[in-house]
Amino acid sequence: MTITVDHTAPTTFTDDWQRWHDAREDGLRDPLGWLSFTALHWLTDQPERIDGLPGTWWVTDDKVFITAQPADRLDVDGERIAGVRIVIPAEGAPGISVLNEEKVYEVIRRSGQYAVRVHDPAAPTLAAFTGVAAYPVDPRWVVTGRFTAFDDERVVTTGAVVDGLEHHHAAAGTVEFRIGTVTETVVAFGTPADLRVLFTDATSGVTTYPAARSLALGAVEADGTVTLDFNRAVNLPCAFTDFATCPIAPPENRLRVAIEAGEKDPKQ
Repeated sequence: MTITVDHTAPTTFTDDWQRWHDAREDGLRDPLGWLSFTALHWLTDQPERIDGLPGTWWVTDDKVFITAQPADRLDVDGERIAGVRIVIPAEGAPGISVLNEEKVYEVIRRSGQYAVRVHDPAAPTLAAFTGVAAYPVDPRWVVTGRFTAFDDERVVTTGAVVDGLEHHHAAAGTVEFRIGTVTETVVAFGTPADLRVLFTDATSGVTTYPAARSLALGAVEADGTVTLDFNRAVNLPCAFTDFATCPIAPPENRLRVAIEAGEKDPKQ
């Protein structure tokens, strides 16, 4: 007997969410992604050999110097380091990759400080990953908000999960929405074509990660509305690893209500 599958059948809200959730977990399984971190080494102006890393590393005049020999197998932009190599990572941006066989040493700049972050496909956190716990998907957690643009783009400064660091976010405006009988207003980062919010709520530090969760809103509609689907609220990398430098939510985005939707704290 031949079974015919109707690929034109409409999908359900839960089906759509499950596909999104599966893709999210697949992304976290990237061999050199967030779960591959095994160390974070802050650099100084003194040349030093770092435990577990080939070569010598230091910072001078906002430049990172790496001294290595060919036998150290350190490669930048496809070239083996033989002597001294200078790299200049941008503030707050993804770092510059220094390859060492299967590992990647990512040179980053955060709040004017420089560090080397180690990506290892054999990381215990990656090996132990079995998925992200989340609240049951529920369409009641999809709400409509009203976007109000700032007259001029603002930069909002937040702290970080690492003491002494700051993050600077381009903020486009605010979003007002209701959860039950409570009206909340949050600052939205990005542009009206691609908004996101960092927030905490009454579940933070209880069932969800305390520093912040992130929610992508997408583009503002022609009538000024946006959709907040809290079922798709995700953890930042710092929820999974101690070697990330994620921001915390700004004070304006600390919600009074409990958002019992989206990803839960993976460390609980």
